Amino acid sequence: MHLNFASWLWQKIIHFLVSEYTADDQPLYDYPRLAEQIRPGDVILVEGRSHVSDVIKVITQSPWTHSALYIGKINDIKSPFLRKKIYQNYTGNPHQALIIEALLGEGTVVYPLQKYASDHIRICRPMGLSVKDTQRVIQYAINRLGEDYDVRQLIDLARFFCPWSFLPRRWRSTLFQHHAGKPTRTVCSTMLSEAFHSVHYPVLPIVQYDDQGNPSLYQRNPRLLTPKDFDYSPYFTIIKYPLFSTDDVMLYRHLPWNKEGKLCNTTGDCYLPGYMPKKQTFAFLSRIGVNHE
Repeated sequence: MHLNFASWLWQKIIHFLVSEYTADDQPLYDYPRLAEQIRPGDVILVEGRSHVSDVIKVITQSPWTHSALYIGKINDIKSPFLRKKIYQNYTGNPHQALIIEALLGEGTVVYPLQKYASDHIRICRPMGLSVKDTQRVIQYAINRLGEDYDVRQLIDLARFFCPWSFLPRRWRSTLFQHHAGKPTRTVCSTMLSEAFHSVHYPVLPIVQYDDQGNPSLYQRNPRLLTPKDFDYSPYFTIIKYPLFSTDDVMLYRHLPWNKEGKLCNTTGDCYLPGYMPKKQTFAFLSRIGVNHE
C-alpha cells in the first residue's frame, strides 16, 4: 500500500513538472525551412515551456532547457538492427523526420521533429564530423532507447550549481563519481555528449599543458554538461532560420514593421513610445517583480 501511494505521488509530481504552459511569444524562425535543411547528427536545443524547464533555466542560467539529436528518417538508418530498434520504440509514420531525446517521465525515446514546430529551437551542427562517425553517434543514441531518465542526476546538477559554500564539491554531489548511479539512466545532454564522446568528437573539452607547454585534451565529465554547452561549444556551428530573412543587403529595411511604431513587452502587450496606459504599466511592473503599490 505504501509503495502504491509513493508511486502515485511520484507520478503526480512528474505530471506537474512536465506540464507545459502557453508561451507568451511565438517563435521567430522558419520551421519548414529548418525541417528541410536539418541534417542527421545535428543537435536541437529547445527553450522548454514546463515547470521542470523553469527549474533547469535557473540551474543553468540559460534559456536552453532541453537537447535532442536529429537522426533523420528511419530509412536513412543503414543498419537493419538499428531500424528494428527504432520500430520497437516508435509506432508513428515511418516517413517522418525523427529525433531521439531523454525526457522526464518517459526516459530515452524517439519522436517526430514536428513535435517542436511551435517551440523556440536552435540547431547546433558538429563541424567536420564525418558521415561514418555521424552514423556512429546516431547508433549510440538509438542503442540508448528505452533507458530511464536519471532524476537523481538532475537533483545533483542543482546541488552542484547551487552549492553550500562550506562543503567541498565532492561531498555535495555524486556527479564526480566515475560510476555514480545506475548506468541505465541518463538525461538529455549527458546522453548526447556521451554519443559524441564515443567517436572522440569534442563538445566542451578541457585543455591542460605540461611543463614543456604541450597540450593535452580531456573530455569533460558528460554528467556536468547541460544543453547550453552545445551552444557555447566552439566545435558546433549555430544554425538559425529566421522567419524574416535578412541575408540580402538592406533587406531588413523591408521587414513588415508595425506602421505606428509601437513597442511591445510581450505578444499583445504593446504601446506607443512615450505613452503606456496605467493598467499596462502596473502589469509590466508586476511582471518584472517591482512593487508599484
